[in-house]
Amino acid sequence: MFSRISGSVAEHGGEVVRIDVGGLVYDIIVPPSIAAKVPTSGEVTLEIYPHFALDGNAGRYSFFGFSNAIEREFFEALLSVASIGPKSAARAFSAPMARIARAIDEADAAFLKSLPGIGQQKARDIVAKLQGKVARFLLIQDAPERGAVDDTQPLPEFATEALAVLLQLAYKRPEAEAMIAETLERAPQVRDAEMLLAEIYRQRASASSAQARKVYT
Repeated sequence: MFSRISGSVAEHGGEVVRIDVGGLVYDIIVPPSIAAKVPTSGEVTLEIYPHFALDGNAGRYSFFGFSNAIEREFFEALLSVASIGPKSAARAFSAPMARIARAIDEADAAFLKSLPGIGQQKARDIVAKLQGKVARFLLIQDAPERGAVDDTQPLPEFATEALAVLLQLAYKRPEAEAMIAETLERAPQVRDAEMLLAEIYRQRASASSAQARKVYT
């Protein structure tokens, strides 16, 4: 089973994008927030989540497409909620990933309920399962410009894992390394990648709030 597809866009029909790969055309289901990123023509590469479902005595595969591996990970995180299936997760993925992740982190059930196919109970299920586990998805934002970090000190293994996540989120390496170094200096108690990413997000959110207060005072 494949995990990535590259080809030309044969047809862009909203939630389904048909991609021509050497004469074979694949139907790829794309969540609403992802569909807006897919060009209507030309070459495209999508990360794929395959799903096999039984229909009577037969079965069929569905392929869900994402613009990067982190978005696919977020989709898989939604699927870890028992009450959420692939089609429900794809429909719910109608807002940007970081916005949904922030709602989960803040237990914002009102926002989660506003997503297509997510009612009161599913919103509660999502928060119960994923709150405190979405730091990496919150960080897909424009990184602030920072100076280069001294790379003579090797990163601990968990920081290297966090660095790989930040690079996937389109941060430049010097920016990502600077954020990690500054966070480890301020929070030496951090001991794993998830805690590190969460602390980076908290520090950036705090800095943004402080900057906003300066603007309005």
